[in-house]
Parts: sequence; C-alpha cells; structure tokens
Amino acid sequence: MTVLVTGAAGFIGFHTSRTLLKRGDKVVGVDSLNDYYDVTLKQARLDVLGEMEGFTFEQLDVADRQAVGDLIARHGDTTRVVHLASQAGVRHSLIDPFAYTHANVEGHLVLMETCRTLARLDHFVYASSSSVYGANTKLPFSIQDPVDTPLSVYAATKRSMELLSHSYAHIYAMPLTGLRFFTVYGPWGRPDMAAMIFIRKILAGEPIPVFNNGDMRRDFTYIDDIVAGVLAVLDKPPVSEEGKAPCRVYNIGNNQSEPLMRYISLLEEALGKKAEIDFQPLQPGDVPETAADITETQRDFGFEPKTGIDEGLPRLVDWYRDYYGA
Repeated sequence: MTVLVTGAAGFIGFHTSRTLLKRGDKVVGVDSLNDYYDVTLKQARLDVLGEMEGFTFEQLDVADRQAVGDLIARHGDTTRVVHLASQAGVRHSLIDPFAYTHANVEGHLVLMETCRTLARLDHFVYASSSSVYGANTKLPFSIQDPVDTPLSVYAATKRSMELLSHSYAHIYAMPLTGLRFFTVYGPWGRPDMAAMIFIRKILAGEPIPVFNNGDMRRDFTYIDDIVAGVLAVLDKPPVSEEGKAPCRVYNIGNNQSEPLMRYISLLEEALGKKAEIDFQPLQPGDVPETAADITETQRDFGFEPKTGIDEGLPRLVDWYRDYYGA
C-alpha cells in the first residue's frame, strides 16, 4: 500500500511516516521545508526516514497546483493520504495571516481536488486542531459541540478545512476524516512548542514565559498516542450511510487535562534544574483550558492513550539532551 504523507519532515508527519514504514507500507513524503522553524531539524528527520525501505521524498508546496498535479501523476498508485502539511502556530497567525490561508486552506483544497483523480482513493485523513473549539466554555470539548467561534486565524483556517472536506465528501463521495489534535509533544518536537521552549530556556538559565499567570490547563498528548490514533483512523475509512457524506471528525487527545504548572514542575524534575518563571497575561488567540472528549474515538477505533506527562516529559528531555547535546 502506498500512502502519501504531507508535512513528512514535520513533527507529526515524521513520526507517522516512520510508523507506516515500520509496518511495511510505502510512503511518499512531501514537504516544502519552509523556514518557519529550523530547517536542519526537518532535514534530520528526513535523514532518518531516508534510511528506511519504502520511503520517497518530494519537496513541494501543497498549494502549488501544478506541482501537486505532477506529484499525483508520478504516484498514481497512492491509495491513502495523510495530510499533515500545515502552517502551524496560533500566535504566529497574528503576524502572518496570509501564510495560514495559503498553506491550510488553499493547500488543503488543492490536495483534495487533485487526489480525487486518483484511480483508487481509500481514505484521506487530515490534521485539524483542538483550536477550532475557540470560545467554547463547555469542557471537555466534544465533536458534538458548535465550532463557530474561532479565536485565531489559525483556528479559522482549520475549521475551513473541515467545511471544505464535507463538501468534497458530499459531492465526490471521497472518504475524508479530520483529526482534532490536542497539544502534541514528544521527541523530535517543534522548537516553537511550549515544551521545547521551556527546556531550552531552563537549561540556559533564562526565564520561561508562562501565560495567564500560570492558570492554564492543557490536554497534553504524547506523540506515540497521536500516531496510534492517526493509523487507527486511517485503516477504517468512513462510509456513506443514510444519505450522510463519508466525512467525519474526531478528537485525538490524552483524555486528561493537566495544569500547566504541574507540567513545568515535571520538566524541572527531569532536567534537574528549577525554572525562572515570567508570568504574563493571556495572549490573544489563546484559551485557558483544553480537554478532549474522546468518546467517539474510543468507540469507533478502540483508541486509548497510553502515555501521560509523568512518563512522556522525561522521554522528551532525554531526546533533547541527546539531539542537542545539552
């Protein structure tokens, strides 16, 4: 089986590609290798994948219609798509909003429109985000909840992807599933993510920014659990039933909302060093708490997260020390 994985040099894309390859699938990895964060980290991930049998890499922008058309023409035996390419970062969407509509909305549309021409497309899975829940105050966040109050451009583009997906599933009977990821962390993580920023600054003796004066909770989800969820969903595409389009969304979270200050305390313990805290107000686009209701994911796929932050954060610190020589 050939799986097209976009964002293959990214954090989740790398881990997903590696797991697919380990189980014997062929992977066509796609990434633009943009400089939103350190390209050498992306290249290091690709170096690992490049040593595995069955991996092919293509550098291109998924919003480039000609490039994506040529890609699909070269890899017409693709039967499944895991679309993880995205412009990430809630706060950065305040700085460069056009990067988000380009990569997330245009890129998603281009990929769907092109992939519908494949001879056989079993399933198209794509990354949404817990940020689509926006101003919702009911917790935990359920896929039954309304998602029409996004608090950032990033969140709005992710919700747009879900809406576009439903239209394509309805019109073309394409099996499409969106996954709302909740605060992913782990080895090979993005340098702009909180855990990586905290580790770097604590080791350097620099203050770490803690928003909303520390009164934050997150459903921190370890990367291995995220990948397990992606593959479980990928292997079980939705079907049309009672006139309903083959289009679904699911939450992929740890099913446990943790206080941010406990998260920091565990990092301090793993690093053997206290953090200097720089308390700051809640940032525009941020929410004080996230929590995933994974009832449907458990019911439909038997998904059960296995790694809590007590185990996952020390693993991240071990990788960080090894990779960065810290």
